Amino acid sequence: MTGRRWTRSLRFRLLVATLVALLVALVLAGLLLAGLFRDHVMRQFSATLTAQLDQLTARLQFDATGQPQIDPQTLTDPRWSRPYSGLYWQIDGGAGPRQRGLIRSRSLWDATLTLPSDVLADGVVHVHEVAGPDGARLLLVARTVTRGDAAATPWRLIVAADLRETGAAVDRFNGVLLASLAVLLGLLCGAAVAQVAIGLAPLRALHRALASIHDGRSQRLQGRFPAEVQPLIDDFNGVLDRNAEIVARARTQAGNLAHAIKTPLAAMSQAAATTLQRPETACELAALVQEQVGVARRHVDWQLARARAAAAQGVPGARVALSPVVSGLLRVMERVHAGRGLTFVCAPIEPGLAFAGEVQDLQEILGNLLDNACKWARHEVRVSAASVGSGGGDGLRIVIDDDGSGIEAGRRDAVMARGARLDESVPGSGLGLAIVHELVSLYGGSVLLQVAPAGGLRVEVELPGG
Repeated sequence: MTGRRWTRSLRFRLLVATLVALLVALVLAGLLLAGLFRDHVMRQFSATLTAQLDQLTARLQFDATGQPQIDPQTLTDPRWSRPYSGLYWQIDGGAGPRQRGLIRSRSLWDATLTLPSDVLADGVVHVHEVAGPDGARLLLVARTVTRGDAAATPWRLIVAADLRETGAAVDRFNGVLLASLAVLLGLLCGAAVAQVAIGLAPLRALHRALASIHDGRSQRLQGRFPAEVQPLIDDFNGVLDRNAEIVARARTQAGNLAHAIKTPLAAMSQAAATTLQRPETACELAALVQEQVGVARRHVDWQLARARAAAAQGVPGARVALSPVVSGLLRVMERVHAGRGLTFVCAPIEPGLAFAGEVQDLQEILGNLLDNACKWARHEVRVSAASVGSGGGDGLRIVIDDDGSGIEAGRRDAVMARGARLDESVPGSGLGLAIVHELVSLYGGSVLLQVAPAGGLRVEVELPGG
């Protein structure tokens, strides 16, 4: 479990990725630098040997028989005369192996240099690595020269030097390079650890802020965070605010529901106590219980509708076609108010018109408005709908007209209050328009009461379009 937890750690992943990248980069850099240094040293060494070969070529002379001669006194480097000193020269004849080492430096003593079998053009310098005296590795440069006439015998001039000192210098450089890169790797690893620690410090601050919320010491994430983390903090605080708003709304709705149900319960309790003392009032008790249960049920339905609308607000993908809902409600109203002989007129609704919310909420809103219009209308109820907003797709406007007595301008705001009733002779609890106003507000819409063309009440409802 511990190993699995480490592999899931962001700090562990960053450190491992950084250290692996540093190690690969430094290994490649070390190989490249070591190779470049060795190539540079070998080129310098080869250039030095070529200069020695030029000096040997300049000292070359031929006797009367055409044999090459070199006066050792003209060669200034004392290593030419010290046996096995590590610096050698040799002249080979061009007629095969019998003339190999025809003339050679004293430093070769009784040894000779063996060249690879290649063909050299006049003046061209070839470079080889060959075995020398005592098995030492030598770097060898060779050039072919002639006396001048085309028929003259070609002679091969050779200069070679021991590679041990050069190899030792390369090894010393590689050792210093390895130590330097190791120190650099250590410093970079320390810098990576510090960088990860500093870079992830805001996450530790975020953890402390979350612990503060969990312990109840704070209600929001507090503190200063980097620009890359701040959008996450703002979104999380928005979620916390939303949750706090939902909790507060739930508490308020629970309190309102409890308060609304308390009165019917008290009335039924009082009636039951009276019935126990006067049994002849049982019929009155039954009627009262039925009435108060209906009141309590309407209050419960209202609170449930509010809770459902609050939960559905802003839910992505919620879409309800308007036309089927309106048609279904009009058929219901025709049956419920069939005894009044009302005429229902619905303007054609575009098939694309939709409500961005729950179908139950749309039915609750339109059902209350249509029922209210039917209660007050004399002969006719009209319904129309259209899209509103920029491009005709941002919102939805539904208009319901009746030809009743209407509502005076000064009293239109009052009817939106819960339980407000303008005429006690019309049955109802006074919750219809209040429920509509509450649900529409939760969806961010609006309700406007105006005078209908027929003189009654016009209700304009604007809701978010789907």
